[in-house]
Amino acid sequence: MDFDFSPEQNLLREQARKFLQGQCDLKRVRRVLEGKARWDREVWAEIGRMGWCGTAIPENYGGAGGSHVDLCVIAEELGRSLAPVPFASTVYLFAEAVMLAGSEAQKQKLLPKLAAGELIGTVAVAEGPRAPTPRNLSVAATGGKLSGEKLPVPDGDIAQLAVVLARTAQGSDERNASLFLVDLKSADVTAETVDTVDPTRPHARLAFDGAAAEPLGATGEGWRLLQALFDRAAVLMAFEQLGGAEAALEMARDYALERTAFGRPIGSFQAIKHKLAEVYIQNQLARSNAYYGAWALGTGAPELSVAAAAARVAATEAFHQASKENIQTHGGMGFTWEFDCHLYYRRAKVLGLALGSAKRWKDALISRLEARNAA
Repeated sequence: MDFDFSPEQNLLREQARKFLQGQCDLKRVRRVLEGKARWDREVWAEIGRMGWCGTAIPENYGGAGGSHVDLCVIAEELGRSLAPVPFASTVYLFAEAVMLAGSEAQKQKLLPKLAAGELIGTVAVAEGPRAPTPRNLSVAATGGKLSGEKLPVPDGDIAQLAVVLARTAQGSDERNASLFLVDLKSADVTAETVDTVDPTRPHARLAFDGAAAEPLGATGEGWRLLQALFDRAAVLMAFEQLGGAEAALEMARDYALERTAFGRPIGSFQAIKHKLAEVYIQNQLARSNAYYGAWALGTGAPELSVAAAAARVAATEAFHQASKENIQTHGGMGFTWEFDCHLYYRRAKVLGLALGSAKRWKDALISRLEARNAA
């Protein structure tokens, strides 16, 4: 059995890395971080022209007709570059939501635009610091109109459309929540930018005041669909986190080989090399879990729920550890604005909360393993 990527996928990786190294280096990321722009429009336009957004979208909807494994390859390279583009919210979340729950008419209308990079979308679930549940949802849908607030919403201030989780009935049952498509540029929607630790991945507060809402999927199926969507997104985001973790480790390694103290490279000291060895091991564990998740996602295996949770937990911990030790390896200079170490730490923190905290995913992994064993 061959567990390696195909020659076509390896070629895709090489082309993606070459493009991002040339067009989206850390200087470009800093330009967004330190400037007024919330994202890099030029890089996003090039990504759209190369067809990356439509990688896993079927050909009959204007996509490339590739696999989710192909998309994982691209996600890892985007993670390495820290690309300041709305790829995750548009592709991992919005496009997957449409493919998962959309009607034929909705797919025909939205997927070709998504595949071409002409449409930026997002998914609005959170409503503040507490984890969303069917019991505590405050955004409500009545008569095809939405009211309430969502916070924080990834790329909510630049997206044109959003998939919104809203309450459609009273009570705490899962069938009281549904998904809706909402035009974020309508007069009944207000988007307010909110500050986060990583300004290159913008977030917003969305306020709905009777905004028109189009059902996405069956009424009462919102919570079930959201869990399935987050499992898909968790695998894709795990590859992005893995790419960032690998890049942070390489930055630390290169500095440890160049920087000398007492006439020796600091990488020769146990205090440095043992830490970097631990980061390497954690990255490899995350890679193993990410590959398991990619296999489950690509084949539609019943193990996807377990594989997604495992990939999410391992990748979140690996990226956090790699970005933290990268700063420590650089010593006092690693904490300064002039060095690029903090760029990886910022992204690690934001991605670690993007689909819910690591603790929540650990709890999910435990409960899913228990359910599987019981079955």
